[in-house]
Amino acid sequence: MVDVGKKAATRRVAIATGRIEMKAATLARVAAGSARKGDVLGVARIAAIQAAKRTAELIPLAHPIALTRVAVDFALHTAGPAVEISARVECRGQTGVEMEALTAAAVGLLTIYDMLKAVDRAMTIRDVSLLEKRGGRSGTFRRTTTTRKSAKPKNRRVA
Repeated sequence: MVDVGKKAATRRVAIATGRIEMKAATLARVAAGSARKGDVLGVARIAAIQAAKRTAELIPLAHPIALTRVAVDFALHTAGPAVEISARVECRGQTGVEMEALTAAAVGLLTIYDMLKAVDRAMTIRDVSLLEKRGGRSGTFRRTTTTRKSAKPKNRRVA
């Protein structure tokens, strides 16, 4: 692990997103709350929060971080069809929370897959990526374009 002991504790924020594409009938089950395993988005939200809190146990060189906030939101897209996740993680610490936000987004999407795989094994998880990060010596990063199929992301650092 990198030594962060001499770094100043600052407010750190990271937002990660991703999506899971599925059949229209599968998305309809999510929207109606009629999946056999229960409330898909509710369970995925809890799984994502838990994953953010346990990132240091999953990623070998990640620091354990005392998180101050984890917020997970979903958007249902009928054109596609897909569920999009957004995970926002915050702390006041000596290292960033990008890995926690990315882990939350990935595990939230994996949970959706697990809860719906009996009806749609062809679901595809795509575009798990860091959307924004703030705090620390490196400043602010914002993804300026989204990655969709063949589009290449353009990244920008903001001083």
